[in-house]
Amino acid sequence: MKDFSSQHLKLKVSDQKPLGCWSVKHGQIITCPVVCNFETHEYIAVHDDKVLRIWKNKDINLDKVFKATLSADVYRIHSLPNGGPVVLFKGGGVRTLDVLLEAPQQEIENIISDEVIKWSEAFMEGQQPVLIFTTEKDGDFFVYIQKLKMNSLHKYKLEQQELSKPLSFTAYIKNQIITLLCLYSNDSVYKILIPLQQNTEEEEQILSKSLLLNLSVSGSVLKGTSFVVLDKDHVAVLGGLAASGEESKECLTIWNTKFQTLQTSKELPLGTSGQLWCYEEKFFFTHGKVLTVIMYKCETSSLAAAVGKLKDSQTSDVSSFVNWNTLGDEELVASFQSQQSVALKSESKMTLRSKRNTVAKVQPDTLSVGQLLLNLKDASTTAFEDELRQLMSKAQMPDFQATIGCVITALINRCKTNPKYYPRNFLLQIVQTRDLSYSLCPDLMAVALDKKDVHLLQICLQRFPDIPEEITYACLKVFLSISEAYLQRIDVNLESVICYIDIEFNNKEVKTEIVENGFNAELEQDICDTKITKETHLTTDGEFCPVGPQKAALLNAVLHSAYSETFLLPHLKNLPAQQAVLFLRYLYYLYVKCSEKINTTLPGIRSPTINQIMDWMCLLLDAHFTVMVMLPEAKELLSNLHKFVRAQVRFYSELNKIEGSLRELQRLNHQKDSQTYSIEVLELI
Repeated sequence: MKDFSSQHLKLKVSDQKPLGCWSVKHGQIITCPVVCNFETHEYIAVHDDKVLRIWKNKDINLDKVFKATLSADVYRIHSLPNGGPVVLFKGGGVRTLDVLLEAPQQEIENIISDEVIKWSEAFMEGQQPVLIFTTEKDGDFFVYIQKLKMNSLHKYKLEQQELSKPLSFTAYIKNQIITLLCLYSNDSVYKILIPLQQNTEEEEQILSKSLLLNLSVSGSVLKGTSFVVLDKDHVAVLGGLAASGEESKECLTIWNTKFQTLQTSKELPLGTSGQLWCYEEKFFFTHGKVLTVIMYKCETSSLAAAVGKLKDSQTSDVSSFVNWNTLGDEELVASFQSQQSVALKSESKMTLRSKRNTVAKVQPDTLSVGQLLLNLKDASTTAFEDELRQLMSKAQMPDFQATIGCVITALINRCKTNPKYYPRNFLLQIVQTRDLSYSLCPDLMAVALDKKDVHLLQICLQRFPDIPEEITYACLKVFLSISEAYLQRIDVNLESVICYIDIEFNNKEVKTEIVENGFNAELEQDICDTKITKETHLTTDGEFCPVGPQKAALLNAVLHSAYSETFLLPHLKNLPAQQAVLFLRYLYYLYVKCSEKINTTLPGIRSPTINQIMDWMCLLLDAHFTVMVMLPEAKELLSNLHKFVRAQVRFYSELNKIEGSLRELQRLNHQKDSQTYSIEVLELI
């Protein structure tokens, strides 16, 4: 996705984690959507209309990737799975990317003169790439169809519509016929059929259109802004739905074009950008400041389903999907109905007419999950939890994960309505025994943070793969702020620290230990007088852990959580100075501990790795560089850290020299007669 016209983000939608972020220089603007070349797995972007950039996942700095300056302004790049990227220029010229890269400064023809491109799309018809785009000039709209391999271009003019004009377009191709759908300002969708095989030599043909759908129902009219085709009988429209005399409400709707009925709608109170995308039975759109993904399914269209008269025997079960947002009690009923013809399976207020009729007929012995939870709303605590345990034990796949998510949602909702209620043990049991994720129960960690339930937060950090950076930071701040005395009374999993931490960290006695890799933090005061010894005596606080074992175990859980530097760094800058210094002390302690071992690996289960320690240390120093330099208590810590890193660099430099010597000795040994018996003693000085 393209963000703020200067940044490209790559996100894994299933667990809501960013996978990459690339930005252009200040003052440069990305002027068309970034696409992926499916053949080479490269990303292609255009900034400032003419500058082409191509890069891969491993590239970090866009300023150092492939660059080509083109001779004409680019309107859009379309990437085809089997046909390679196709570049459409603002003047109507079209080139495949391969041809364009052979000579980036090649002249691009201007086909459309004073017309302005409004929309474009590309398809594969067999092995033939086909590009379609629409233009506008003085209120007239034109359609161009370009077949790249045959180098043929056809121009058409749209039949004019009195007092209305096209707002949005979409198209699909089937059996050598392009079906172009146009959303007009008179709240109607029109269909235009354009055959690919043209026998006429007419320079410009007028395309006639037919009414496909009128976006009005029961006195309400939908002012659409964008739409997508779901199948041959259904379209989804994003826009403002307004009844007579009422304020318009932005909605996502699904319509049955065969029977001219509104199948379902979802109100979007936070507003949208007006753009709607559809891919693999998922909607993508912005809701407020959030990218929202909604799953849907279209079943075979029938009159009974369209008017809400579909019988149970005629409806096949459709497995429910998890709602990423918090489900309210009333929403749970709609979310777990299986009788549906066209359903949005995520944001569950989108209830179909057929579902509204069947919900009332459900018998007590076949209660859905949502209805059962509604019935338990006013039950006693004991009865409430007993019923939820029974519900979990009876849950069957594929609805099992959705059922667990609803159970946690019900528990959290009761916590919110009754502040004294907090089923800590029940929640711990669910999180420890089930494969959950943050997106399945997003309010769980928020409630745990509010209750300062550090044990539950520790388990969530260890088991959830998709925790947002904001929540990771909140956990870190809570862990650092809680006193050691309080933590000693709390049950915390210590398996990540018990094998290496110095439990009696207040003991200041002299400790003798063998340093396996030959150095420690106190070893050198100057790079010129560094000595490597086998035995050292440490008497400073550097050898002891600056936090207790409980707090260390909690911090280790944070170190193991996945994050993106781009999104974590702004939150980390808000960490109080004293907590930042304490956290850096602990990271320094772990760094020293790792370096004491030849394999630089800490013992224990889920212990931090050297890479995790170094990454967090660099991230913390980036976030609090000025604070660390100014604070007196951080001065000695930074000095020790600098000396230790300097010793590490010198030590590995010596190892590199030894490696070269050993290779030379090995080469000399190979040159000698292998049949001669000898004993050689090598002494390294």
